[in-house]
Amino acid sequence: MAIELELKLHITPENLLRLKRHPFLRSLSPGRERTLRLYSIYYDTPDLELRRRGMALRLRRAGKQWLQTLKGGGQVSAGLHRRNEWEMPVPTEQLDFAALKAGGGELPNGVRSRLQPVFVTDFSRSARRLNFEGAEIELCMDSGEIRAGQSSCPISELELELQPVTGLDMYAGLPESQGTPQLFRLALALLDIVPLQVELTSKAEYGYLLYSATKPAVSKGKFPALKKSQPVAGALQSLVGACLAHVQANVPGALLKLDEEYLHQVRVGLRRLRVVLSIAQRFHADAELAVLREQVTKLCVELGRSREWDVFVTQTLAPICTRLPEHAGLREVLSASERARKHQHAGMENSLASQDFQRLLLRFGAWMHGGQQEDGSTTLEQFARQTLTRRNKQVLNHGGGVVEENAAQLHALRIACKKLRYSIEMFGSLFPEAKTRHYEIALSELQDILGTLNDIAVAHRLLDGLDNAARHDTLALIRGWMEHDYAERVAEFGKAWKRFKAQKEFWN
Repeated sequence: MAIELELKLHITPENLLRLKRHPFLRSLSPGRERTLRLYSIYYDTPDLELRRRGMALRLRRAGKQWLQTLKGGGQVSAGLHRRNEWEMPVPTEQLDFAALKAGGGELPNGVRSRLQPVFVTDFSRSARRLNFEGAEIELCMDSGEIRAGQSSCPISELELELQPVTGLDMYAGLPESQGTPQLFRLALALLDIVPLQVELTSKAEYGYLLYSATKPAVSKGKFPALKKSQPVAGALQSLVGACLAHVQANVPGALLKLDEEYLHQVRVGLRRLRVVLSIAQRFHADAELAVLREQVTKLCVELGRSREWDVFVTQTLAPICTRLPEHAGLREVLSASERARKHQHAGMENSLASQDFQRLLLRFGAWMHGGQQEDGSTTLEQFARQTLTRRNKQVLNHGGGVVEENAAQLHALRIACKKLRYSIEMFGSLFPEAKTRHYEIALSELQDILGTLNDIAVAHRLLDGLDNAARHDTLALIRGWMEHDYAERVAEFGKAWKRFKAQKEFWN
């Protein structure tokens, strides 16, 4: 078995040609590029059991040779694909299960007899061995298509694969378990030459989407379960990686406007990432982390503005318009709000589609795989207790003297609750679930009420921006509806705050 470490990048066909001709590649590789055609047949059962298990089985013709490959048990972290791979030559275009077993690859029970071809990939690959910052990296430039039945989609991508040092269980001088920042820094250098996008989705997964005629599913994202034996730096790295994967998985759907939930999940992922980064900076601050956190904060602010208009249009104005469908003034305000919402979305989409966003993702990858410092003086459980104690204290301090009519105080309390909630989601797996459940329920109830109060306060601000003489009476009507909702929520807030304060700190 080998372990494959590669970074995938989408590139348009015209930029692929530009990159092939650029002198930067020749400066890193004295030899000529090798070009060959790769034709692969992917197999699975009719109900796609291998896909459900995170596995891929293929036969690939490279030149005159057939290769059989089984991949599985991998993961993607900040765009770095890490997979177990069993590959062996076979004499013909036939699966050889005996050779697979002899090589250490195992298929699930009952799968072998039900395998069938599901899709093919057919592309030309130009490959170069590059020496970059002491690492041997193979750059593959792929151009072709994926076919499933009568459907097809193009292939135009780069693969940067770290090459192992001969005779060592290492990748170009770095332990395999650490990954390597050179792949990301090389990608950043290529990004200075041509536009690129970090690619989370493999050719196999695109083939499955084509075969099943489905769109990518919205990723809800979740923090990984932590173990008390983990070092703090390693745990924080896994939390950052989970947030990045959550964001990246939903960006394509958000840009294609497949469903509004994609954009919502991008916001959630970035908010979680922002909280993780603030915790990571307290553990070990460094200059690169500070820059990354600042850029994530800017993105969160921009996405927050688009969310404000989303909530205002869909949750504030739409219900009022439904109750008063003949009110011309409401329809006019709704139209004006939709235009403002569309403008905010355009700015947000430009940010997510920009090369600056791709550069941010690649810098994250380089930082994460650059080897984080670990002093060993604090265990992960101790660090989690300290973090939760600090977050809980912030909530109590902000909520102790809060006045329900003071929007700024309520906003500060809401932010503190959100940080505490995300911190519990991060570290909750270190504590018995029975102890965390009641605390989380009380915090969630409080957070929901504060969220609604904040949405109403934001709606008043947005209405101020829409105000003019012609709309004055209509806006007064809208404010009246909102004040009724606000009064109901304020009454609920006092009870929810008492229930939260009564909860015991499950981590102590």
